[in-house]
Amino acid sequence: MALGKAENISVQKLIEEKKQKRSGFTFEKIIPSLLLLTAIISVLTTIGILFTLIFETFEFFTRVSVKEFFTAEKWYPFSTTNASYGILPLISGTLKVTFIASLVAVPIGLASAIFLSEYASDKTRRIIKPILEVLAGIPTIVYGFFALTFVTPVLREMIPSLEIFNALSPGIVVGIMITPMIASLSEDAMSSVPNSIREGAFALGATKLETTFKVILPAAVSGIMASIVLALSRAIGETMIVTVAGGSTPNLSWDVTSSIQTMTAYIVQVSTGDAGYGTTVYYSIYAVGMTLFVFTLGMNLLAQFISRKFREEY
Repeated sequence: MALGKAENISVQKLIEEKKQKRSGFTFEKIIPSLLLLTAIISVLTTIGILFTLIFETFEFFTRVSVKEFFTAEKWYPFSTTNASYGILPLISGTLKVTFIASLVAVPIGLASAIFLSEYASDKTRRIIKPILEVLAGIPTIVYGFFALTFVTPVLREMIPSLEIFNALSPGIVVGIMITPMIASLSEDAMSSVPNSIREGAFALGATKLETTFKVILPAAVSGIMASIVLALSRAIGETMIVTVAGGSTPNLSWDVTSSIQTMTAYIVQVSTGDAGYGTTVYYSIYAVGMTLFVFTLGMNLLAQFISRKFREEY
């Protein structure tokens, strides 16, 4: 009995000593405050960017009518005699590149994800997936010069009418750039489908291919669609590839062989010093940036909606 009491007292002393140590200043106490601070900084940064875009865009629309900005079919901001600020040519160039990129990235990305999730062995997956994700770490300026100096000459051998600067080459390379995003996120979505569902399909006599396309893909459709939408929003906001390989000729057409200019490429052009501070051209980059912000925000909201709408609970 005496020994049991002594052990009980010693345990109580250890607990009290531990409490006293924890009652003092510890690193664990400042972690929540640091995390809160970083979250606040992120929110304030986003709000600051948004308010900057709104105020400067409002200043632009005091000089250029909203109707002209969204309906005019010509974009000649640097003209001294007959300047035109119709954003449709820039939107056209952006959508052309995004559409071509989707034709490249979606099939390749989904095929890669299906192989990694359903067919590849663990060893193969550990080798291929990091290699795919390395593509996402390559600087976009490198992709831009790759499009200009390699992809464009190859395409001109097949399409003689293709101009040096065009929409096709940067569209293909942007598609290559966003392929790892689709492949990685889609593979994660398919891998999260429980094995019991696969085993149930096999027990009913389904083949591997039938299980993949009729069971796994429908079950992971929310994650797959969200990955595609997020990748396309990344393509819409791409800058350096289209700046280097796309050219700087805004035109409202669907011809992919001619020079184009996207919204991001125009912002780069003006930001390099082609327009003086306080001019209408200077404020136009904020109006274009606000339009681009609305595009990407809409794509992100669409991705979240699709993820919530079609999410499967297991």
